[in-house]
Amino acid sequence: MSKLFEPASGLLTVPYEPDERTELAENPPRFTWMPAKPEEDRYALQVSSSADFEANETETFEPIPYNFYTPDRVYEPGTYYWRYALLEEEGAGRSDWSSVRSFVVPDGAVETPLPSRERRYEQASVVHPRLWLQPDGIEAFRRRIREDSSAYGWDVFYEKSVLPWLEKEPIPEPERYPDNKRVAKLWRRMYMDCQETLYAIRHLSVTAVILEDEAILSAAKRWLLHVVSWDPKGTTSRDYNDEAAFRIVGAVAWGYDWLHGYLNEEERAAVRVNLLERTEQVAFHVIERSRIHRVPFDSHAVRSLSSVLAPACLAMLHEEPKAREWLDYALEYFSCLYTPWGGKDGGWAEGPMYWTTGLAYLIDAFNLIRNYTEIDLFRRPFFAKTGDFPLYCNAPGTIRASFGDQSTLGEPPSLKTAYNIRQFAGLTGNGLYQWYFERVKEADRDADAKFYNYGWWDFRFDDMLYRHDYPDVKPVAPVPGAIEPVKWFRDVGWVAMHRRMDDPDEHIQLLVKSSSYGSISHSHGDQNGFLLHAYGEPLAIDSGYYVAFGSTMHRNWRRQTISKNTLLIDGIGQYADGDKVLCKEAYGVVEEVRSEPGAGYVRMDASAAYRATVPYLRRFVREMYWLDESYIVIVDSVDLDRPGKAAWLMHALNRMNLKGQTFRAIGEKAELEGRFVYCSSGELALSQHDRFTGVDPSELDGLANQWHLMAETQAATGHRIVSLLVPMKKGENKFVSYFIDDQDHGIHLYFTDERGTTRRVAVNKAY
Repeated sequence: MSKLFEPASGLLTVPYEPDERTELAENPPRFTWMPAKPEEDRYALQVSSSADFEANETETFEPIPYNFYTPDRVYEPGTYYWRYALLEEEGAGRSDWSSVRSFVVPDGAVETPLPSRERRYEQASVVHPRLWLQPDGIEAFRRRIREDSSAYGWDVFYEKSVLPWLEKEPIPEPERYPDNKRVAKLWRRMYMDCQETLYAIRHLSVTAVILEDEAILSAAKRWLLHVVSWDPKGTTSRDYNDEAAFRIVGAVAWGYDWLHGYLNEEERAAVRVNLLERTEQVAFHVIERSRIHRVPFDSHAVRSLSSVLAPACLAMLHEEPKAREWLDYALEYFSCLYTPWGGKDGGWAEGPMYWTTGLAYLIDAFNLIRNYTEIDLFRRPFFAKTGDFPLYCNAPGTIRASFGDQSTLGEPPSLKTAYNIRQFAGLTGNGLYQWYFERVKEADRDADAKFYNYGWWDFRFDDMLYRHDYPDVKPVAPVPGAIEPVKWFRDVGWVAMHRRMDDPDEHIQLLVKSSSYGSISHSHGDQNGFLLHAYGEPLAIDSGYYVAFGSTMHRNWRRQTISKNTLLIDGIGQYADGDKVLCKEAYGVVEEVRSEPGAGYVRMDASAAYRATVPYLRRFVREMYWLDESYIVIVDSVDLDRPGKAAWLMHALNRMNLKGQTFRAIGEKAELEGRFVYCSSGELALSQHDRFTGVDPSELDGLANQWHLMAETQAATGHRIVSLLVPMKKGENKFVSYFIDDQDHGIHLYFTDERGTTRRVAVNKAY
């Protein structure tokens, strides 16, 4: 029997899943496959408890418009089989079936079916508004704030997020870049102007309806109709400035929805036509151009499902057929393929800043969808766990202590990160998440003054919606025993180790990474890297500054291995340039993680990360020992096909003291003593400098220098480097002694701390 052609699934494409290796965490399973043709197809999917697909044991779903599907029912535990076929032209039947794959539905999987397209919006009213509150909810909210103006934080929202826009003149349509070439400062100014426009339209419209206030209503309409007069193909179009476009679509969607009953027919039609055209630009890019259902690693396209398609299509549902089509796509993507950046452990490969941005819009979208359609996408397992990611990998008070692109680089976790994690406290009842929120909120007193907040979200609006929709959660401090001392995010290849997170003066965070995502998107060439924050001080840092995405600081320093705490081979780092395939192929693997009282251990392999740049590197394995929650031993094993040098890198805020095979990084509150206790190829040559190589000097105006340590070996075909790192409070003298037992096939090192506890570390001379 012939089979349907099945293109190979690569590193950048969706997989063929589920199969016999898939460990299902939710029921029903999510089905994905690669399209058989370049153009979009329609499919039939069969699921059966019979390997022969006997008719009475087989279920057929058709037509399916894309190469992914979530059934609308759950399955009994057991073994099942599935296959798919192309649907030919109308009435012409099906193609041959694909290969048959099997999967097992386990007991206890979370039940997360997605209602079918036919009945998906049965609970969705045709009346407006729909975004956040419906008419009955508005009346209840109105009564509550009349009784108590401070309920839900309404008084603060009204004073600081509504009144400022009441008399302000609408912002002019942004002008074009000089010669239509993007300039970072103008790009940012443009999207911040559009964010202010969103604030004005959304806040004035919501307030006018709730308060039944004619003056506020007039101001809201003035802003909305002004924005609708802008050219949707102009400077705020998706292809000219996508961040500006996202904000304007959101503004028009909220205005159209909440002012729907207050606009005349002509006004309403003009707004809807504008909203439809702007939404179509985004939908076309997502579905037809980027095709994130085939290649999901487009950060902005995935985010626009939440920030654009969800609110805009909800606002136009029942009125524009295309809106339903795009909303179906978004809901099915959320239910099946989301998120491409993590998995069931809740990790986020792009790092905590893009976790914050991506989840902020997703949280808004999921709340709007649930409130209006009663479809609860938060039930998926990822959302029960993802609050762990910032908790462990971007802990309160830590600075320069996490990986990936970060507009907040050099500052503690942002308040929006805290608002996001509070959402998951409300969903799960997890008091650790509530503690995180309260700790960050207490420390971040000037959040609105920071561009990465003001240009993205209004905390008073967010707070009002959360306090209306979710219950209070009691905070739980992360005292010893309340959190995992070693936390492994298998889905993204990050491991976090903590001591006393509950006390900033005693807290130590050691974060390591070797990720299957490589350096794609907002990830960097930092596989087998580590970061250390101790006693309130960043000691081994994520170096550089946030200037702008695509700046020379970003391309030539921040993304490159030269700025990371890992290794160079003959002065060359991991691939982290513009080829997406090579970026994804420049991956690492966390091979083993162990945790026991007083000790943590991680083994990582970053050999593949150097394949494109150092093809003669056979292996780079790094082992990290976190001993007695007070010091770190790093064992690096490098094997080459020809003699070469390995350079051990570490970065610090201040100039380090170098002496022999030792270095000392000194901060205001804490210090880090480092020592190279063994190197198979002889003593290392230690040096440091304070330059950002390859960075345009104009981008460095007003920025403080940082210091970059390099400890380089002599040339050899193999290197075994053992380093000891001892963080301590300023002025403290911790002492860790060691003894080396050099044997034929390996080395045993014995480390003894001040309390007399001895730990053994083994080093293999050959792999």
